[in-house]
Amino acid sequence: MEGNTPDGTGPMHVPFGHIVANEKWRGSQLAQGMQGKIKLVFEDGLTPVDFYLSSRSCILYITEADLVAGNGYRKRLVRVRNSSKLQGIVVVEKTQMSEQYFAAVQKFTVLDLGMVLLPVASQTEASCLIIQLVQEQTKEPSKNPFLRKKRALISEPALLRTVQQIPGVGKVKAPLLLQRFPSIQQLSNASIQELEPVVGQSVAQHIHAFFTRAR
Repeated sequence: MEGNTPDGTGPMHVPFGHIVANEKWRGSQLAQGMQGKIKLVFEDGLTPVDFYLSSRSCILYITEADLVAGNGYRKRLVRVRNSSKLQGIVVVEKTQMSEQYFAAVQKFTVLDLGMVLLPVASQTEASCLIIQLVQEQTKEPSKNPFLRKKRALISEPALLRTVQQIPGVGKVKAPLLLQRFPSIQQLSNASIQELEPVVGQSVAQHIHAFFTRAR
């Protein structure tokens, strides 16, 4: 396995359809939730990254304990954000215990750093979301409109819950959005003009602002 740069923010060679995981996650509920559904390769020395989805796309995972412990997680996010070689997605455990800290991490991640933040309720939910992200990155573009339609209508519960967390979306508009934009990548890249016919102008602006990289 090719290593990355000394500061841990360089590209990592990730075999097709695999996830390269930080050794610290071995035996965790999160890793167990992915095993059998996708191939995991554990590596030492991946700090600050938790999971590589591809050579240039990675997951930074913030646990409930990380949030409660203070702002120590911020250094990891800044290191990846400042790397020109990596695109980081931040996954945060939003639980009853950590909810009071969520607004602060959301502001820091989305507004200050301009990174994508995806909230999850548990590591089990996170494992479903990460698998879905990998599948979106690795699947071949299909020219079959029936397959595309089927994929759009049947959304992962974790993905649905994540989209519901976007300001202004909620339980009614989330399924409509996922029918039109069946992946986080497609939704985050959608313009206000593309979003408006689905959710209206006001919510479209909320969604676009949520995903737009800070300049």
